[in-house]
Amino acid sequence: MRLLIAEDEPDLAEALTVFFERNQFTVDTVNDGLSAYEYSGADDYDAIILDIMMPKMDGIEVLRRLRSDGNKTPVMMLTAKAEKNDRITGFDTGADDYLPKPFDTDELLSRVRAMLRRREEYRPSVMSYGDLTLNPVTASLECATGKSARLSGREFQVMELFMRSPKTVFSAEKIMERVWGWDSDAEINVVWVHISNLRKKLVSLGSKVGIRANRGLGYILEVEND
Repeated sequence: MRLLIAEDEPDLAEALTVFFERNQFTVDTVNDGLSAYEYSGADDYDAIILDIMMPKMDGIEVLRRLRSDGNKTPVMMLTAKAEKNDRITGFDTGADDYLPKPFDTDELLSRVRAMLRRREEYRPSVMSYGDLTLNPVTASLECATGKSARLSGREFQVMELFMRSPKTVFSAEKIMERVWGWDSDAEINVVWVHISNLRKKLVSLGSKVGIRANRGLGYILEVEND
């Protein structure tokens, strides 16, 4: 996999380069927006990680030009600008995912892999099922009761998997593969922990939707008594 990282903090750029290379990526690194745009158009990358605050051209403008050129390469916005309006601008411009600094490198790796897996079909959008709404802009789960709950990056990805295919049984192994990646070093119990956390949040929201265990098969998202 070829990855372009555009980050103007030299130490962070170097650390990310080493990290992704250790995880079998081929990495090119640039430190300003103009170089990011030129590299993106001159080579065929599988994914791009863009900082927003860069010299010569900010990340939003780089992304806007790429999408205008017809470049559909998946783009992760990695930035210290974590306010809601910045996330909305990033998604509206064509970003595929958004992770604010500071971040956990394992979560970054997981989300880049997930972004690569869903390449063509993925478009950030609000998803609904039953009385629930999953909002990618606010990374929150909202219920018709008027309550909402913030989700961690991996909680969001697990819930997204369920809400894209409700009433579908997913084994713990399949969830592990789709969210953490087949070559992840994480143990399978991390799936159980995240399922447990999501169940608690669904209860706290007062939702009629639940994640039910289908003994011997896996987990299914469904409306209770549906």
